[in-house]
Amino acid sequence: MKAAVIVFPGSNCDRDVAVALEASMGAKPLMVWHRDTQLPDLDLIVVPGGFSYGDYLRCGAMAAQSPAMAAIRAHVARGGYLLGVCNGFQILTEAGLLPGALLRNAGLRFLSMDCHLRVERADTAFTNHYKTGDVFRAPMAHGDGNYFADDTTLDRLEGENLVALRYATAEGAVTPEANFNGAARNIAGILSPSLRVMGLMPHPEDLVDPLMGGTDGKPLFDALAALEVA
Repeated sequence: MKAAVIVFPGSNCDRDVAVALEASMGAKPLMVWHRDTQLPDLDLIVVPGGFSYGDYLRCGAMAAQSPAMAAIRAHVARGGYLLGVCNGFQILTEAGLLPGALLRNAGLRFLSMDCHLRVERADTAFTNHYKTGDVFRAPMAHGDGNYFADDTTLDRLEGENLVALRYATAEGAVTPEANFNGAARNIAGILSPSLRVMGLMPHPEDLVDPLMGGTDGKPLFDALAALEVA
């Protein structure tokens, strides 16, 4: 499995994702500067978290216009897998690769804390090392993680089973109290209709080794490492 991590000015989770991928894949992913327009054949591209372009205009808005995005779009069009984490999720929505938008947190404060995520479907390339209904812990670190979409889009995501993860309690209850950033319908992560693009706000890459305090996020990267690609 061949993977790459896109690096933007202001990315600060690119190496975290690379470490998580290497631990699962047994090989280092390619680190791609955002100005590179020619990408090799890849199975997976990860757009990592951070503060691309200092979060000017809107989070992810400037990065969505970066030269590498054309190659990323072509990768998706060929059927490649794409994961956006935190700022990466913001970039994918700004680029139109996933629907909706990430707004300011409901409390208008930056959140740096652990949350719990409930797996809504486990039959995807990103989640198939979990079981539907599993709950895992993941750190969150964002000021604009409040997922928003109009009711028609939200109903479509629900109806097509494209909600991958929801904020929940440690016991798996989807409650307002567990929804720290105010995301619509407790949505923490969504999928494209092809199931080959996923965006999520929390950081599973920050819990992939006991030395990090746990391995809750490792199954996501193990699942990607085990991809059987055509």
